[in-house]
Amino acid sequence: MMRRRSGLALLVLALVACARAAGAQSEKDARAAAEPVVKQLEAFRRDDYDTAYTFASDEIRTRFDRRAFEAMVRRGYPEIAASTFALVTRTELGAEGLAYVTVKIRGRNGRAIEGLYELVWQNGWKINGVATRPDAGVS
Repeated sequence: MMRRRSGLALLVLALVACARAAGAQSEKDARAAAEPVVKQLEAFRRDDYDTAYTFASDEIRTRFDRRAFEAMVRRGYPEIAASTFALVTRTELGAEGLAYVTVKIRGRNGRAIEGLYELVWQNGWKINGVATRPDAGVS
C-alpha cells in the first residue's frame, strides 16, 4: 500500500512538472513567434527587402516574388515599410502551427497602426500575413 502511494505521489509530481514545462514551452514558443516580425520590421527600416523577404511564409513567397513583395509592402503598408517605432503587445499560439503577434507601429509618415500578424510554423516561424488598423493609442 505504501509503495502504491509513493508511486502515485511520484506520478503526480511528474505530471505537475510536465504541465509547468509545457506552459513554459508554450510561452517561449509564443514569444519566439514575435522574433521574425521584429527582425522583418528592422530589415524594412534599413530598406533591406532581401532580408525582409526571408521571413515570409511559403504561401507569401509563392504569391509574390521578391520585387513584387517589396512593391506590395511599400504600397499597401507604408507604416510597416518605414516604421520609426514598433512594440509587440501580444503574442499567442493559435491552432497547431499558427501564432498571432500584435504590434503597435508608428510610420515615418506620422501615422500609427496596430498590426495583427499571422505566423505559420515552417521549420521556424514565418510571416503569413498581416491585418492592420489605425491606432490612436500610439503617440
